[in-house]
Amino acid sequence: MLVLALVFLLGPFIVVFVAGFSGDDTLRFPPQQFSLRWLIQVFTVEAFQRSFVTSIVVALGSTLLALALGVPVAYALSRFRLPGAEAVRLLLTLPLIVPGIIVGLALLNHGVLALNLPVTLSLLIGHTTLLIPYAVRVVSSSLANLRVDIDDAAVTLGATRLQAFFKVVLPNIRGGVAAAFVLAFITSFNQVPVSLFLTGPGVSTLPIEMMAYMETSYDPSIAALSTLLVVFTIVLVAGTEKLLGISKYL
Repeated sequence: MLVLALVFLLGPFIVVFVAGFSGDDTLRFPPQQFSLRWLIQVFTVEAFQRSFVTSIVVALGSTLLALALGVPVAYALSRFRLPGAEAVRLLLTLPLIVPGIIVGLALLNHGVLALNLPVTLSLLIGHTTLLIPYAVRVVSSSLANLRVDIDDAAVTLGATRLQAFFKVVLPNIRGGVAAAFVLAFITSFNQVPVSLFLTGPGVSTLPIEMMAYMETSYDPSIAALSTLLVVFTIVLVAGTEKLLGISKYL
């Protein structure tokens, strides 16, 4: 059963990975010949270059905004008895429960169309909305492992609550913050349903650009680009794990 589960999970990736090294003119599995032709080709497509930059900017900006909003919320929910705290926790789970298509449609109607927001700003707001629950939940799990009396000891020694947070609490939960950053960044970078509604003329994220490319072309370049993205994700997660040890928070 374990082998079957691994085949089910890894099988599609293996197919895409092998197809990415195809030397054929059309996408097929197994390839008739192998080469680095399409891996090199994806770096020359202007649409991929432009959308990759957009994805990086949106993912980085929305992740930082989500952490800036989510870390204080997680701290408040973990350290204080606030009225309506359970309602806030329930509210923060909605972006994870509601299908992304519905979230994207709602943001399109009430953001882009109603407020006439620029496309990039709409993407930034939409992705931030989706990422805040990840930031709150991961940082909350880190705070749950940090003793509450550390805050009180810092206050007793003369620090304000704000100083205690930045000088004592935050350094001790940096692993959880790093884990939240990586998880949120990857989620935003690979986001499809919400981005599908919020992209516009001349501004598109890489996953949406890849979908549009597949509608007109059937060459292995998409498989090659998918392979590069998977490798990029693995290197990012493994590198962060090596430096900070984030696996216990994910």
